[in-house]
Amino acid sequence: MNGQNRKDIYPGLLVDIILKKDQRSGELTRGIVKNLLTSAPFHSRGIKVRLEDGQIGRVAAIPDQDEDF
Repeated sequence: MNGQNRKDIYPGLLVDIILKKDQRSGELTRGIVKNLLTSAPFHSRGIKVRLEDGQIGRVAAIPDQDEDF
């Protein structure tokens, strides 16, 4: 999944996000969703979330939930 639909994302989900500072490089940061910051049901660049460690970014990908964190 690509993280553009709000219905696919929920607290506790393992996701890969792009932080604002990494938009040019495209470097991904992996973490667990704490809460969703985008209220729209769809966003073309990805739903904005806050991770449990406090980092904020847009969801770029939703990896297999069986992968190690």
